[in-house]
Amino acid sequence: MASAQLNPPCPASNAPPFDDDYTLRLCEQLARWRYDDIPADVVHTLKLFLIDTLGVIGGAAHAPGIRELNQRLAKWEAAGAATGLIGRRRYSPPTAALANGAAAHALDFDDQHDPARVHANCVVLPTLLAAAEDIGNVSGKDFLLAHAIGAELHARLGLACYNSLGKGWHPTMIFGTLAASLAAGRLLKLDAEGLRNALGMAFHQASGSAQSMRDGVLSKRLGAGFAARAAVLGAFLGADGLTGTRRPLEGSAGLFTLYERGEVKPEILTGELGSHWRIREYSFKPYPCCRCNHTAIGLGIKLRGEGVKPSDVKAVEIGMGNVNWLTVGEPYDARRASVVHAQFNTAYGFARALTDARVDLRSYQQAAISDPAVVALAAKTRVIDDPAIEPTAIEPARVKVTLNDGRVIEVGSDTIKGSPQEPMSEGELLAKFRGCLEFGLGATHADADRLADAVLNIDKATDAAQTLVAAFPLLQ
Repeated sequence: MASAQLNPPCPASNAPPFDDDYTLRLCEQLARWRYDDIPADVVHTLKLFLIDTLGVIGGAAHAPGIRELNQRLAKWEAAGAATGLIGRRRYSPPTAALANGAAAHALDFDDQHDPARVHANCVVLPTLLAAAEDIGNVSGKDFLLAHAIGAELHARLGLACYNSLGKGWHPTMIFGTLAASLAAGRLLKLDAEGLRNALGMAFHQASGSAQSMRDGVLSKRLGAGFAARAAVLGAFLGADGLTGTRRPLEGSAGLFTLYERGEVKPEILTGELGSHWRIREYSFKPYPCCRCNHTAIGLGIKLRGEGVKPSDVKAVEIGMGNVNWLTVGEPYDARRASVVHAQFNTAYGFARALTDARVDLRSYQQAAISDPAVVALAAKTRVIDDPAIEPTAIEPARVKVTLNDGRVIEVGSDTIKGSPQEPMSEGELLAKFRGCLEFGLGATHADADRLADAVLNIDKATDAAQTLVAAFPLLQ
């Protein structure tokens, strides 16, 4: 992913730098998409997205903030056309999208397009599930087509707006609101003008600062839900004929100029759209924490496997690119007793990996994040902004461990577990899925396999939303 230094901002101008019909032409192209145009391997990846996302939703049933959110929403809404999956509560479609989106993002265990720095399916799936339940009888093929639009556009927006996180935005929220509104609009069978209205309505609501992740607070995990709620509302208002922003992308106060300050590669958004699939580039997460931590965690597990023990360690230095460092590089403060702070802290993640030779859902429970031995090791760990690493690159990390006997061990990696370059196997994905559902819902492997089977055959379903909701395990 190119850095801001290699891509200087466009000169300031009072005139939009793009044609006034840029958004409309994009919507015209999406309106022509058909299910049969999607390659078989992309369809299979979409099904894996569904399995992975439904698993992490179930795994979040007891995550801090999720129970409280559902209690508040249920107090305000006792019925509706859509389902909050945890507890099978009935909500209005925007509220169901909020509840399911927040749960999908709460564990920070959801898929990510690494270079684009977006989590797609914590926004796209909750949006589509809520919309499809309200519409009724949406076929599995129509659901997958809309899913393809949402996931593809989310990645492309993140790639085109290549330094959004570095500017302080939360790309999952900003771009997810836009991409998911187009996906829901496609479920509603909107024409190009209708899709533009849906996108414009979504843009009018688009927000999301990275400050919540930097502060390690619970609002971070609600962001995907806020984006899904805005996407549902925008799509349905567009379907009702309300006119939205005409130039949400290209306008002088649109996404490219206002949000991204002209640092945009629009050709990535539209170039080869429908023929070169960015969906193939997504990663699945092996560890339930910020993706920026994953390379360092993998190196910690590797070092432990090679015989390095926490008791041997005098000091640790971890180098990463600037955006990663801004996101997860601050010293670990166990006094905060914050799971979100631990999820967004490389010093903690590395210390936990070197201590246990693993990082999993148990690693981010209250007892674990205050473990004195791990806290002590994290205190010896310094995370630096490494000038030798490209500032916006998410994958690279370098670790230097100084041992008590004076020896220095240095390791590094430029790939990240779960990515296309270092993929998780389907067996590992299914094990993660079953583990999440057991962890959060008390579901048996048979329960999990029933849901996985429903997903893998979703293209044959006459009512995709009902199929998924009916197969989702009840909270035990």
